[in-house]
Amino acid sequence: MHLQQPLNKPEHIQSPLNYTGGKFKLLPQILPLFPTEIDVLVDLFCGGGNVGINAVADRIVLNDSNRNVMRIFQLFKQYPTEQILNTIDGIIDRYELSDSRTNGYSFYHCESSGGLSPYNKERYNRLRYDLNHMKRRNDRYFFMLFTLIVFAFNNQIRFNEKKEFNLPVGKRDFNDRMRDKVVRFTEAIKNPQIELSTNDFSKIKFDGLSDHSLIYADPPYLVTCASYNEGNSWNTRLEKRLLAYLDRADEHGIKFALSNVLRNGNKENTILQEWINRNPRYIQHNLNYNYSNSSYHKKDRSKNSTEVLITNF
Repeated sequence: MHLQQPLNKPEHIQSPLNYTGGKFKLLPQILPLFPTEIDVLVDLFCGGGNVGINAVADRIVLNDSNRNVMRIFQLFKQYPTEQILNTIDGIIDRYELSDSRTNGYSFYHCESSGGLSPYNKERYNRLRYDLNHMKRRNDRYFFMLFTLIVFAFNNQIRFNEKKEFNLPVGKRDFNDRMRDKVVRFTEAIKNPQIELSTNDFSKIKFDGLSDHSLIYADPPYLVTCASYNEGNSWNTRLEKRLLAYLDRADEHGIKFALSNVLRNGNKENTILQEWINRNPRYIQHNLNYNYSNSSYHKKDRSKNSTEVLITNF
């Protein structure tokens, strides 16, 4: 089978969306474990998109059931990068938020160490209020939402039960570093090889996938605490459904790679460990937080937190 030569990606691209548990820093360990030739890569829980946007494949599907994130990605894919930057700058100007890139910190009576939140807090809250009271979730809404994320605590995304964005203001603004992330990510996601999808993971069919395809799954973790799993949105029932889905992929001859945590403090994901034990062909690669490449078959787990990549190849 002849595979097209994918675009070269010499440097890893970092998502402008900051997800707890995001895989950007682990890319040097994860990506070398992927097959060298992939026709279709499905990033099943793409989140901020760090893995999918940096993978090498003929076709890449970024899938996530979080429609807010995927609508932002759709803006990045649809609009010219310069127009995206100008729109964000326009929202910043309208709400008189800080522009440290142009004016520095002293202009706002702030210091870099303390951040810009004292200046931005009231203005940020006004933008957040206006966003939460918009009746239409059109492109304007999602440009405003992304601008809020830029100025929000740790550039994260979180909604309450009323579907209102509820993160407080952060310390930074649309500085050179964030601007560069947006430019590089939006240019990459415009690649026609990259497709966007908002399906539940179980709705992603195996039709069109082959033994040269790869399903990458980075679900919420049962044994860690993160904003994406507030309200027990990911539970043991969904964990078992995902593992059964990956078993079916394996039966169809499709490769998969599953990111997860086996142990976190005194909590252990026994469902995952028993699944690995039942499938001796599945390989457990332990990922090190010092980012040196290391993989092991089966045991040798750390005492504190064991993040792993499980593969069937």
